[in-house]
Amino acid sequence: MTTGKMARKTLATALMLASAMAMADAQVLELYVDSNTKQIFSEPGPNRVKIGTFRSVDNPADTKQENTASIDLVEMRQELELRQRELEEKLDKIAMAPAPKPAKKNWAETMKVRGYMQIRSNPIIGGDKDISHQADRSIGDNNNFLIRRMRLIFSGDIGERLSYYIQPDFASRTGDGTGNIAQLRDAYGDIYLTKDRVHRLRVGQSKIPYSFENLQSSQNRIALDRNDALNSCCKDERDLGVFYYYTPEDKQEMFKYLVDSGLKGSGNYGVFAFGAYNGTGANRAENNDNLHLVSRFTYPVKFENGQIFEAGIQGISGSFQPGGSINATRESFKDQRVGVHAVLYPQPFGLQAEWNWGKGPSLNDAGTMIEEKSLNGGYIQAMYRITDFFGYGVMLPFVKWQYYDGAQKFESNAPQNHVNDWEAGFEWQPVPEIEFTAYYSKLDRNNLATAPYSKYNTDILRFQLQYNF
Repeated sequence: MTTGKMARKTLATALMLASAMAMADAQVLELYVDSNTKQIFSEPGPNRVKIGTFRSVDNPADTKQENTASIDLVEMRQELELRQRELEEKLDKIAMAPAPKPAKKNWAETMKVRGYMQIRSNPIIGGDKDISHQADRSIGDNNNFLIRRMRLIFSGDIGERLSYYIQPDFASRTGDGTGNIAQLRDAYGDIYLTKDRVHRLRVGQSKIPYSFENLQSSQNRIALDRNDALNSCCKDERDLGVFYYYTPEDKQEMFKYLVDSGLKGSGNYGVFAFGAYNGTGANRAENNDNLHLVSRFTYPVKFENGQIFEAGIQGISGSFQPGGSINATRESFKDQRVGVHAVLYPQPFGLQAEWNWGKGPSLNDAGTMIEEKSLNGGYIQAMYRITDFFGYGVMLPFVKWQYYDGAQKFESNAPQNHVNDWEAGFEWQPVPEIEFTAYYSKLDRNNLATAPYSKYNTDILRFQLQYNF
């Protein structure tokens, strides 16, 4: 007999005994209970324990009364045994009944909403002033404050097999310079091929899994702009396509930790990724029949001292048709790259480096035609994370050098850009809701706004206040 059933039987016996004593409170008798079976008897025997003593019967009247009491006791015992069995059956049914299922929540009840806003100022303190920086249109003469980003992120799960992610930006700009226009950045669903979320398909407009810094959210990145060498592959880092991601469960936790802990992780874009996408950039119509293919492998490891290191390789292959007046025939060119990355997360000292090589469309030196040319470039960044900056939050000083020798294929006529920039400063987060970034930047690059795309050298101070909500 199981422990649960014995407990229920004891409970039933106790109820029976209480009823028996209540019904026979005025009669004279002796009652015994079997210590094993818990049954009640009117005479002693093996394993029987006496539970009550009553007076003896001496005269015929009392004898008659005793006989009547004995008959009543037998009937009462039978009735109580019947009740005992009924009670045990009810207790068994209660114990075996399945637990009630929690009510299934509507997908809108599980929606998560978060966002961030960035306000920038980039005063020029020396060198050429008539400049244009394709990564940040607020850099240049006659520019003061700018809302660089204002984003809201809506995400959640719809059942066990589908998650969604939608991110509009309310600080985009049109071609004529009008700012603070709403534009879609991300809109995709993750279809989980397994319930443990190890295998998934991401379908929609999302980031292309190429380059560590491209995948880093601007909300988490230290430098205000991504490097040109790897970012030139993908307009706004995003495109419309289908991507497969493989992420073991332990790496899912690690990717999440690297972002949540403030170590400047890139997020969960798989240990292995493979996908196909249009290749024309986010929010742009496809202009040829060719798809771009991309694949990426990255692997983070944690050493015994707690230090985390990540390294990987990625590649892109497709064809690209640049816009502009020179490419009148609308010819497509090979667009191929391979890149490597390595990150020593700041615990407290950190290093981050990437480099890529490839070929793609580029305006020739004479500025007369677009042709296929090689490209290469990357960056190295050193940083130091101070988790308690004199009791005022987290401080992260850094220095970064970037180099690029290649074309900016998404700019009109795919002009060449020769970049050799230095940056040095800090990011300070006094509280989780507020981040302030300030640094000196020495720019050595081409002005890509108008021909002949001449070189410029400019010294600027860069400031950004970011709200996280």
